[in-house]
Amino acid sequence: MDSSTADRFDISRFEASRSRLASLAYRLLGSAADAEDAVQDAFLRWQAADRQRIGVPEAWLTKVVTNLCLDRLRSAQARRERTAGAWLPEPLLEGDPMLGPADTVEQRESVSLAVLTLMERLSPLERAVYLLREAFVYRHAEIAEILDITESASQQHLHRARGRIIAARSGGGEADPASARRIVEEFLAAASSGRTERLVALLTDDATAISDGAGLAKTLMRYNTAQHIAAVARAGLKPTPAKRRLAGGTPAIHYALVNGGPAVLFVVGDQVVGTVTFDITNGRIATVRGIAAPTRLARLTEAWRQHEPDTPLIPRW
Repeated sequence: MDSSTADRFDISRFEASRSRLASLAYRLLGSAADAEDAVQDAFLRWQAADRQRIGVPEAWLTKVVTNLCLDRLRSAQARRERTAGAWLPEPLLEGDPMLGPADTVEQRESVSLAVLTLMERLSPLERAVYLLREAFVYRHAEIAEILDITESASQQHLHRARGRIIAARSGGGEADPASARRIVEEFLAAASSGRTERLVALLTDDATAISDGAGLAKTLMRYNTAQHIAAVARAGLKPTPAKRRLAGGTPAIHYALVNGGPAVLFVVGDQVVGTVTFDITNGRIATVRGIAAPTRLARLTEAWRQHEPDTPLIPRW
């Protein structure tokens, strides 16, 4: 095999792993843009490596991408950004290949916005072990090799990670898709018509709402009582000329699945200008997230442009 043929073969081997590597990096970092950067860095290392001495390319690439992501999580800049109170995971539209495997409850849960947010409570190593084991089904011996730790340490990190995630998340399991959509439609209708009592009834007693303030706020805005959330939702979903100017036009509101969970998208033309996502447990809404910062919506917008949308819930907001 001549050198040019070998290079093409090696590039094709990398490309065969790209989607899986991007899915792993996204779960570790919570950002599609950062995940793409990590995978591209891995490709440069792959090109520079003595590839004839790499016995199992998939394992080698997984180790490189995982450790590139851990370096990013440990960096001073990442710590500042994530502890400043202005960080939310980047939302992805259903069908995005970066969401990766979704065959098991653990795989689907690992890419939910709820669990991606909870990952911030874990150390970088705990996060890596949890995802490699739960979402990608690596054995502890393989995880130990990837992370340069002992098999016993891998087991301990997994135990701690599972405990912290279980302790922090709401119970109730996965919501039935039809029921989830009905609840979101009821929430939207109640907010649009100003029915505060109905909004409160749709929320759990310990419900939380989080908003990035369209990227204009320095920190996330948080609301922690059902009554406060209902008031904010009622005010926020009331259309005004100022809101339409900020959105760049009159949005249509569509129902969608984002990171596997129910959401509504505010769309002007073919541009997603905002999304509101919902965590539903036992038939009620536990968490509402409003994301409108353009930097967080770029990939979702690209996916939306390739998507065949349903009839909007509200054609002109």
